[in-house]
Amino acid sequence: MLPICADPSQLDGLAWFACYLTTGKHLAFYASFGTILLLLAITAPVALLFGFGGAMAARARFWPVKILGRTYIAIVRGVPDIAFFLFFVIAIDQGVEWLRHQALCPDWTQAVRQGTEFLVCPEAKAPSSNAPQWAHEVYGFAIAVFTFAIVFGAFAANVLFGAMMAVPKAQLETAAAYGMSRAQTFRRIIVPQMWIYALPGLSNLWMVLVKATPLLFLLGIEDIVYWARELGGTKTPNFTSYPHGDWRMWYFLALLVFYLGLTRVSEVVLDRVMARLSLGQAVAR
Repeated sequence: MLPICADPSQLDGLAWFACYLTTGKHLAFYASFGTILLLLAITAPVALLFGFGGAMAARARFWPVKILGRTYIAIVRGVPDIAFFLFFVIAIDQGVEWLRHQALCPDWTQAVRQGTEFLVCPEAKAPSSNAPQWAHEVYGFAIAVFTFAIVFGAFAANVLFGAMMAVPKAQLETAAAYGMSRAQTFRRIIVPQMWIYALPGLSNLWMVLVKATPLLFLLGIEDIVYWARELGGTKTPNFTSYPHGDWRMWYFLALLVFYLGLTRVSEVVLDRVMARLSLGQAVAR
């Protein structure tokens, strides 16, 4: 905090705003933008990995694997995202605690499920009650990333499955004529060429993922939406040294600018990637 901010009641004008915008809560608000970027940086490749695995399973010859892959794609795509976000956070958290409960408390005699309550031994709590605050935040963030990856991985699987099927069959037949195995054809023919067909769908999916990041607020993570609501709401002198009216419009306007800037940068990068992949491709226009 700036030295002049010791007594905000004596400030006015730019000095008041300078002190107001450098409070601890505002620093947390600025850091939450990094949380969004970190979520995107981790979730995108993990979701792509889930999608690649789902697409491979959906086109497998072994029918149980094929059914598993196509069921994963169909169920996640057919249920509203918010339902999965809320379900997976609870299910994963309770699943982790149940496994820890079985391993750490084998002599526990009470039922874990008691009506609507889910009760495990204190040692099985994840993270433990005496863990530092950062451990709770990292744990919640990790569950959120895993949830986003599962949901968007299903959409990515559908896109990649279609891209794999779009590779010209004549090339697959030529690979077979040269004696390539199914695995060799997949690695050397399908995977290198499918990206030109997959990138438009993956580009749209990236934009949807960017727009879905405010759902972190619903998962209990203090993201930019949380802080915009917290800082922008009306504050009275009884509760803060910086009283003000309802400023939520200005905070959410800052979020609007941030997301518009992020999507614009994404469009430029994706256009360049598409141009790069289109070199030498007959499908390029």
